[in-house]
Formats: sequence, structure tokens, C-alpha cells
Amino acid sequence: MKPRALVLAPMRGQEWNRLRELIDVHYDPADHRPHQAAELARQLADTGARILITESDEVAGPVLELPLLVVGCARSEAGNVDLPVATAKGIPVVCAPGRDADAVAELTLALILAVTRRVAVGDREVRRGMASYRRHRAWELAGRTVGLIGYGAVGRAVAWRMKGLGMRVMVHDPEAAENRYGLDVLLAQADVVSVHASASAGRLVGAMEFAAMKPGAIFVNTADAALHDMNALVGALRAGHLGGAALDRFAGEWLDPAHPLADMDNVVLTPHLGSGTYDTEINHTRMICEDIVRILGGERPLHCANPDFQE
Repeated sequence: MKPRALVLAPMRGQEWNRLRELIDVHYDPADHRPHQAAELARQLADTGARILITESDEVAGPVLELPLLVVGCARSEAGNVDLPVATAKGIPVVCAPGRDADAVAELTLALILAVTRRVAVGDREVRRGMASYRRHRAWELAGRTVGLIGYGAVGRAVAWRMKGLGMRVMVHDPEAAENRYGLDVLLAQADVVSVHASASAGRLVGAMEFAAMKPGAIFVNTADAALHDMNALVGALRAGHLGGAALDRFAGEWLDPAHPLADMDNVVLTPHLGSGTYDTEINHTRMICEDIVRILGGERPLHCANPDFQE
């Protein structure tokens, strides 16, 4: 009999069609709140699935007590999976590193331009019949400096785009093999500071870091809300020290409409649009499906988050 899979992440592309020839699929990718472990375990038991493909559901506790063949996580990192327990249970966990690098990099570029050229404000004014470009003159990005905090797949994808605009790129990442600067040096010189670190890095930008930025600098975070201090950001903007900010991530993926940032014309806010492209879905589908085929064929997966699992 074909193994059955419970698939809660959106899948797309040829590799998905190929995998469906090899397994039976219960496919439920509709937008929903992430399942808690107990709820997910019940759904796995009800469907009889031994393969799980998820994006943000809690894969821990009772889920990993089930006889799973493999867990596929449609993210760059399997942060929603209890990897030590999965490893001890001999359950391989495959993920999709770099799946959204270009998608997030494109949004980062869009947000930087939206803030520096006041695109959102100009759009609103045109719709209200009150536009005047004279109030919105800005400095061009060419010839200026962008500082990237984090230089993984997304950081590298952002870097070449910024260089294409004629910007000097500085990087702060202890694990980067090139373009390394101390954070204090980067903050003092960058006209735009853009965060691309993993959430596991913790809070990297707080009151001291905002104060160390150049007057008029732009702050951008498309990575994770936990990487910066929101109250300190509001303070730096209100004081006029920062020229603007753009955020694509918020705690709980929600921002109170009454939050001070919502009333600031020099701030652009988007609802976690970074990875939201069809290409991202194709990318994670390819990596996860190919690895599941490898595992079912007795081979080692290529994108394994817990390579020490017991076979």
C-alpha cells in the first residue's frame, strides 16, 4: 500500500505531481491558525498519515509519538519541530533552506524604496486629490550605504540587488566569510540598516543600536519581529533620529491599529508579505518532495534539519 501523507502547506509544481503518484495525500493547505500538537496528532491519526508536510504547525509531543516516516517543514528552518525528540525517535525532518530568499529580497528592496521615496504617502495623497511632489523630495540610494545584519541566503540576495542600485554594502554576521564589519561600525556608517538574521539570534537591535545609527537612517526588518525592540524603534522615530522604518513582521503576526507606528507617514508596514510568492511555494515543494522520494527509496535526504536521526 502507498504511504499516506497529511499535507498542510501549499504545494506547487512538477515535483508535487510526481510525489502524488507515489503516495496517497490528504491535502488541506487552506489558511488556518497553526495546529497545536494535540490537535495535529488527532488529525494525523484520523487520516492514518505517516508522512507530514507542514509550515507552522506544532510538531512536538504526541505528534512525534506517532510512527511517522518523515516530517517535511515548508520553511528555511524547522523551528516549529522538536528536533531533538524527532532525532531520538528516528524521524527525519526535511526543510527548504533559502526557499524564499529572492522573494524576501525583492520585498526588502520594495520597502526601502517605499520609505525613502515616500511611495505609500504619495499614493494616498494622489487618491485624495492633494498630491504635490515638492513636499516629497528625497535622496537617491545610489552612492549611499546599506548595512545588512545577517548574511544568509536572504542577505546575499539583498546584497547584489543593492549593489545593482549603486549602493555600498556592509555586512555584520559573525558567520559570514566576507564583508564583515563590527555592528558599531556598520550602524555608524549605514544610511539603510536591514535585518536578515535568524530569529534564533534574539534581539539584535535595541535602544543603544538605534541611537548608534546615523541621523536620518532608515531601519528595515523583513526577518522577524523578535530581532528588534519595538518600543525603542518608536522612540527613535518620534525623536526624529531615524528617517523612517519598514516592517514586514510583527509579534503574533498582528499589529494593533492603534499602535504609534500606524500613524507615522515615514513608516511602511506590510503583513508578512516576504515569502508570499508562488515561486517560494515551488521552491519548498521541490526540495521537500525530492527529499521524501529519497527517503522512501532508502536514500539520505539532502536538506535534513536533523541529519543525526537514526535510520
